[in-house]
Amino acid sequence: MNAIVAMTRARVIGKENKIPWRVEGEQKWFKQVTMGHPVLMGRKTFESIGRPLPGRPNLVVTRTGNIPGVELIRDLTQFDPTPYERGGSEIFVVGGAEIYRVLLPRCKGLYVTIIKGEYDGDTYFPDFESQFELSETIRETPDFDIYLYKRGK
Repeated sequence: MNAIVAMTRARVIGKENKIPWRVEGEQKWFKQVTMGHPVLMGRKTFESIGRPLPGRPNLVVTRTGNIPGVELIRDLTQFDPTPYERGGSEIFVVGGAEIYRVLLPRCKGLYVTIIKGEYDGDTYFPDFESQFELSETIRETPDFDIYLYKRGK
């Protein structure tokens, strides 16, 4: 299981349940990496997207309700990623903050996009540097940089 996140240097990942930036190419990168793989997200993240992400199984963590077109995860503490990772597929944890906080200790890799610029936010990505080591700089652009971290500490 891996996590993928876009955040500012100040760790902002959201404001009022929305992404506070529009940066050309950043969402294309997200789609390229996650396409064909299961994506796991919380209910609020799913609601902010507004629909299941096409081309990949959508796993949504929620304690109540029913959401058409997605697989529901009722108890994140009991979640077993093994059935979803057969055949070389890997789950990508895509948010939000509480889902990252709970699942980051179980992730082996972390794709981090650092959005350049200052953005206000009310939702932040948790500390990860004590659990992961920088493995690779994937891309550097004028608007964002992408890094791969691997579990190692």
